[in-house]
Amino acid sequence: MQPSRDISRLIEIMAALRQPETGCPWDVEQTFETIAPYTIEEAYEVADAIHRGDPVDLCEELGDLLLQVVYHARMAEEEDSFAFPDVVEAVTTKMIRRHPHVFGDAQARDAGMVKGLWEKIKTEEKRERAERRAAAGLEDRVPGLLDGVTSALPALMEAEKLQKQAAKVGFDWGKPGPVIAKIREELDELEAEITAGGGVATAEMEDELGDVLFAVANLARHLQLEPEKALAGTNRKFRRRFAAIEAAARQSGRTLDDMSLDEMEEEWQNAKQIERPAE
Repeated sequence: MQPSRDISRLIEIMAALRQPETGCPWDVEQTFETIAPYTIEEAYEVADAIHRGDPVDLCEELGDLLLQVVYHARMAEEEDSFAFPDVVEAVTTKMIRRHPHVFGDAQARDAGMVKGLWEKIKTEEKRERAERRAAAGLEDRVPGLLDGVTSALPALMEAEKLQKQAAKVGFDWGKPGPVIAKIREELDELEAEITAGGGVATAEMEDELGDVLFAVANLARHLQLEPEKALAGTNRKFRRRFAAIEAAARQSGRTLDDMSLDEMEEEWQNAKQIERPAE
């Protein structure tokens, strides 16, 4: 089998990999549940390539992400649920329907009008989806306001989106001040649990730590900042500064194990001073 620019070749490859008798033993035993973590990981690798401005890696990572779509579609086809063409038809139908100002007669002069059209169409789609579920004999339930936020998101991003949804009905503080006070309150409660635990991790400590992180995500939202993006920036900063410590160790003919904490902190501060004009 030869590589190809045609999507059908990728579909053929996946079908061959999933053949019980002649396929790859690892691929054959996979399920939706076992593949899902790889799907999420590939999406983040796409985002990382974009952040690094690396078009070569981006091309490869997009291919890896596309493979995940084909993988899930193949497993669904094996169960007679749907196939890859159904996925394509579903998304093209959705895009055409959600852009009547491009593919139809609707008018949208600015982004605000587009968003209004989008929300109206999504409401109609939810109603039709409920009808299809009922026709298929699936449980019919009244969706909650937060149901549109998937729990598969990174927890910090999920917290931000949950708060945005709740804010739509007024369940929100209007200003950052009360949120900062809430963070201090949650930190006090976490400190109390740490003291009570005597240095041993407890479920109560984990619960209070979660409250602190949730409150911090809320503050980011009130400041119109993305907490996931902010933390990712700090992670990159940590990588750079720690790499500077490693470089300093190598230059002196030592390893990190040979350096004291004070020495590492000094190199950290040196790296921080070098970076400061760019921050």
